[in-house]
Amino acid sequence: MRVWRWVFVGVLVAAYVLRIGAFKLGRSHHTERISGSAGDVLEDDPVGRLKVFVYELPSKYNKKILQKDPRCLTHMFAAEIFMHRFLLSSPVRTLNPEEADWFYTPVYTTCDLTPNGLPLPFKSPRMMRSAIQLISSNWPYWNRTEGADHFFVVPHDFGACFHYQEEKAIERKILPLLHRATLVQTFGQRNHVCLKEGSITIPPYAPPQKMQTHLIPEKTPRSIFVYFRGLFYDVGNDPEGGYYARGARAAVWENFKDNPLFDISTEHPTTYYEDMQRAVFCLCPLGWAPWSPRLVEAVIFGCIPVIIADEIVLPFADAIPWEEIGVFVDEKDVPNLDTILTSIPPEVILRKQRLLANPSMKQAMLFPQPAQPGDAFHQVLNGLARKLPHDNSVYLKPGEKILNWTAGPVGDLKPW
Repeated sequence: MRVWRWVFVGVLVAAYVLRIGAFKLGRSHHTERISGSAGDVLEDDPVGRLKVFVYELPSKYNKKILQKDPRCLTHMFAAEIFMHRFLLSSPVRTLNPEEADWFYTPVYTTCDLTPNGLPLPFKSPRMMRSAIQLISSNWPYWNRTEGADHFFVVPHDFGACFHYQEEKAIERKILPLLHRATLVQTFGQRNHVCLKEGSITIPPYAPPQKMQTHLIPEKTPRSIFVYFRGLFYDVGNDPEGGYYARGARAAVWENFKDNPLFDISTEHPTTYYEDMQRAVFCLCPLGWAPWSPRLVEAVIFGCIPVIIADEIVLPFADAIPWEEIGVFVDEKDVPNLDTILTSIPPEVILRKQRLLANPSMKQAMLFPQPAQPGDAFHQVLNGLARKLPHDNSVYLKPGEKILNWTAGPVGDLKPW
């Protein structure tokens, strides 16, 4: 019976791929340039458009933390480390703070890891407060704007709310001292207390070299229709499955675990990257937060991302045409996922694949070492450059104070 089931699966998938095959669907070499202003923005060069001053902090805020746990270099929150390294040697860096447009404070707030490699955010608010106290005491630049011309990289699950559970993050809200600063963060969700206006949403870190070593031949056919590997339930934190991913992942499993068009499992095979390159669609559902590295992986491997996360704000949305390269499915519509995906015309799939094949699209999602033109580092700088010049209102009058240094949970006020 099992043999016949897999024969049926093979025939069904092959039939669908052949249906699209008439349009030469596969791992095509053909690319398509992003049309209009988005394409121009993606290819912008920020050099010469802004100058950034990097504060030199004691190593306890960054280098010593990394020395204690090098795993921080490879987890999905590592953008804070690589952004620091990039800026130290970037042509936009200035050693003269008087000519700087922006000020950057290198604090590694996600580098306190559990044995399983997950960041503990509980010390992060105190660490950030300590760093801000330091720069406001030793330099005059924070005090003249209370941070309005400063940016911070905060790649936690819920950004500067500094908690991995949404309910707690909402309760905490953004650290009060960061209310005037520009936040560069992976978390993005419209109408959410953890995303302030003017923030720059970035992709999570995914190791470029590791993905490069798993590339397969371009002409390999995409014989998997829908692909996903990951949790459907977080039994330890949400036994009933209704809170984790707002029930969307549980709905994927309950509705499609036996559907032959869906290759979904909790197992994470060694061929994970190769499998994504053999798939037409890759599911990118929310988990505890709306974002995950799957989004980056899908773009890099040319697998059309199926984004299941209501109100998500995607990385570099002013430069990457997510509506054109991805498929958006409302969380309530997950039970109809098979109908939604099989109803997409082949020519639409083809165009999404051509756009995904554009090298500039892939480059914008990565933090490579060394940096490359158009990569995620440069997209962050482009985002900062587009905010210039600063409005005169960011500069405070003599003696004027806006931020409340004693606001927030009592525990955050303890010395770090």
